[in-house]
Amino acid sequence: MNELSRMDEMSLSGAALRGAPWRAAAIAGGGVAATSIFLGWILPGPADLTWALCTGISLFALVAGIGAISRPDRGDRVTQQARRWALEHPWRFALYPGLGAAALMVPVQLVIDGEGVFGAAWDALLGGVLVLLLTGILTRSMRGRARR
Repeated sequence: MNELSRMDEMSLSGAALRGAPWRAAAIAGGGVAATSIFLGWILPGPADLTWALCTGISLFALVAGIGAISRPDRGDRVTQQARRWALEHPWRFALYPGLGAAALMVPVQLVIDGEGVFGAAWDALLGGVLVLLLTGILTRSMRGRARR
């Protein structure tokens, strides 16, 4: 019986994200958000701060998730094993960045966009699903790194 509980899987995902490139993820997410809002100001049409921030949050979560598993041989033994598990179970690992992105998007949707609770939760859920799909696809394409 080598089945893991949902709690164990979330712990492994968190351990795999332990050495994520947080600085690079923050720079990428912030840069995309700033570029999006800047282009909204100079191009015709209204600048949408909510769109810019949610796009930045999505890229932040994506870069952190993919960057964490891009080098499974770095870090201590526990982190390496967690990263190999993440590469062998890409969709289970992708839940963690997707949930993180959705959790960060809810307050943005509520406060800045002024949506109701259900509208904000729905929009954040869609953004989280997008991050989940992209992270899962990219993690699956990197699966060969776990076998080395």
